[in-house]
Amino acid sequence: SSRSLAALRKQKIMPIYEKATWQLMREMVKEFDLEKGEIIPRDRIAKWFKEKYPKIKKATVDAHLLKMSINAPSRIHYSAKPNQDDLFFQIDKGNFRLFDHENDPIPIYEKIIAEHVDEDEIEEEDESLAEFAYESDLKNFLSKNLDVVEQGLRLYDDEGITGIEFPVGGRFIDILTVDEKNDFVVIELKVSRGYDRTIGQILRYVGWISQNLADPDQKVRGLIIAREISNDLILACNSLPNINLFEYELSFSLNPVEKIESGS
Repeated sequence: SSRSLAALRKQKIMPIYEKATWQLMREMVKEFDLEKGEIIPRDRIAKWFKEKYPKIKKATVDAHLLKMSINAPSRIHYSAKPNQDDLFFQIDKGNFRLFDHENDPIPIYEKIIAEHVDEDEIEEEDESLAEFAYESDLKNFLSKNLDVVEQGLRLYDDEGITGIEFPVGGRFIDILTVDEKNDFVVIELKVSRGYDRTIGQILRYVGWISQNLADPDQKVRGLIIAREISNDLILACNSLPNINLFEYELSFSLNPVEKIESGS
């Protein structure tokens, strides 16, 4: 069946055509014969793939654009390879140009971590920064332990494009996964309280995946995971069978450490 073939292809992470998408990107650039600094609209790239390689999903093309843009922060989630994936410079959401090795900044390959930071200098009132780091830790943990969420759930992966911060029309899904039936599951994380406004956000993501990535026989559903789910959010989801809610709990234990006696 088409579903079993799709599942097999995704499991083995095989390209649809003889060449991988990143290779086709370079083929496209060669065909365009671009001049230095020439702007390449996203729509032009999408049109080229639609005409020449229609089986490649628009979402896959968009994700590869980010992976192959040296200044796109989200490329770190796609394991961008030096040289191979250093092709574009992202000007804005809709425009790109070729990477200028001589004048552009060093390509991003991993998160930039501040060094030699005095923890005492971090202001306690900067809750937004702490919350961002917390959500990142939660995202990384769940993406590696998806069975905690649901048995058989696996991270979406297609030619090195993973479901962590998956791009959807200028926004990003926290975690995009596939279940045992090969249906898509969109996971939205809220480190604090989940409110009813989250519904519009996850429904937009579910709709985008249905329209741009899912095959006709693939279903798409959503999960909202928060430390606390508000009553308004529960009420809003009562009539939405494809959206489920979860609250998470964190626990830790303390183990005494014996001191080393002086002179021993």
